[in-house]
Amino acid sequence: MKAARYPAKTSPLWLVTAQGFMLSYLARRLLVAIPTILVIITVAFFMMRAAPGGPFDLERPMPEEIRQNVMAAYGMDQPVWKQYVDYMAGIARFDLGPSLKFRDKSVADIISEGFPVSAVIGALSITLAVFVGTIMGSIAALRQNSPADYTVVGISTVGIVIPPFVMGPILALLVGLHWGLLPTGGLDPRYGMTWDRLILPVVTLALPQIAIISRLMRASMIEVLRSNYVRTARAKGLPAASVIVRHALRSAVLPLVSYLGPAAAALLTGSIVIEQVFQLPGIGRQFVQAALQRDYTVVMGVVILYASLIIVLNLIADLLYAALNPKVKYD
Repeated sequence: MKAARYPAKTSPLWLVTAQGFMLSYLARRLLVAIPTILVIITVAFFMMRAAPGGPFDLERPMPEEIRQNVMAAYGMDQPVWKQYVDYMAGIARFDLGPSLKFRDKSVADIISEGFPVSAVIGALSITLAVFVGTIMGSIAALRQNSPADYTVVGISTVGIVIPPFVMGPILALLVGLHWGLLPTGGLDPRYGMTWDRLILPVVTLALPQIAIISRLMRASMIEVLRSNYVRTARAKGLPAASVIVRHALRSAVLPLVSYLGPAAAALLTGSIVIEQVFQLPGIGRQFVQAALQRDYTVVMGVVILYASLIIVLNLIADLLYAALNPKVKYD
């Protein structure tokens, strides 16, 4: 008895075409990303070398013979163009090189120590900012020119005007020292990043983003609520919640998606002010220390990490934008 043959299931033509356009778009973006990274590395490399001073210029100068030996050990006695070629060869092998100030650590070790702290704080901050800012902006738009709208606008203005290096010490002084509710900084000696030690830095880092996101959502939601298709949905008798969630909110978040790419990259790579105020060993604090000490390789490693995150997160934001807005094509 012969088994019945069923026609093979095939994907719709429009789906196959859309997938092809998306893969082509991804390939083009990756091809553009490679020369972009190379330009960033080149500019940062020569800018660091052009800055006065060096990693071995100490307050008490070392003997010239020892200094020459140290320079030769790190290849810094070579011409700048030769140093650049050697560094790019290391990058091609995914080798960021050793730290010039911490003799027993490589750049990869330093980044792997600091980046998890910055990434956790940044991810929690951007999540909190998106959640609270979207709700506040939507409420302000739905209650335009009402006390709720004025309250949201006032809070967002204060959040933008007061910078984190002012808000951070104020929160640490009030919540940590005066009221004694939370630790004022640092990591737990035994458990590292605990929830009670993350609240203050996460809230401080999220406050400016909440203010910006709420203003973006308010302006975008007001514009969408006045559009023709929302008026048509209301005229058809759809429930107000369905009109807002299924129709208005989807279009209103489009400007927010475009903003979140670079904003998320900046938060994930660490906030210099937050990490300094709350004494957190994040990548932002290490970057500042490396720049002050002319630790060229650590600075270059953080620059490469930041540039890569910017490119990747912007690509993800563009893909999300296209998924939310059918009018966008992968050209």
